[in-house]
Amino acid sequence: MGGSSVGGSSSGSFDPCPATGDCKVLPLGDSITFGTPTNNGGYRVELFTKAVGDNLHITFVGSQPNGPSMVAGKPFPRGSEGYPGIKTAALNAKLSTALKDKPQIVLLHIGTNNVSEASAFSELEKIIDAIVAAVPDSLLAVASIIPLGTSTAVPTYNKGIPDLVKKKADAGKHVIFVDQYKDFPTAELTDGVHPNDTQGYPRMGDKWYVAIKPYLH
Repeated sequence: MGGSSVGGSSSGSFDPCPATGDCKVLPLGDSITFGTPTNNGGYRVELFTKAVGDNLHITFVGSQPNGPSMVAGKPFPRGSEGYPGIKTAALNAKLSTALKDKPQIVLLHIGTNNVSEASAFSELEKIIDAIVAAVPDSLLAVASIIPLGTSTAVPTYNKGIPDLVKKKADAGKHVIFVDQYKDFPTAELTDGVHPNDTQGYPRMGDKWYVAIKPYLH
């Protein structure tokens, strides 16, 4: 199964995407969002493929482009705000730039580069608060981070994310949780960190798609 919503807004009453035209989706995070190591679009390729197949209209925005020129017979929107090596605090500092296109959906996967630091989780909450304050009418999908080799810090960091998302949703924010960690095999990592293009990134794209499909047109 794909991403799960915890607490978040019902797609029946909340409609962040425009009735016509493309919904602006911002992939936000570190190298796993960028698509390292091949820099060939990462999870965005599978996500876009699924949307095209269902005749749903999305485009990716962001200042860090990569990926193929065509996907599923359509011009591929190559944008992202994926910054290889970035930590949570540094990403927070980039939000004003990252959100300049006023995305209607934000896909947040962050924490891998400093997951063992005590401040990582509190900084994640600051990022969430800053995003919902800047684009309050948009949907923020917050992911648990994928495995990092044999790191035990990842499950600890991930454990609190569903409750954090629920707290924000209960306060009326348009935030949902997407479980990117669950059932992600380390065999689908290229180097113990980054997904491969054949299985790992498509797996992430599938989970993102399941989570945001109800909001697309």
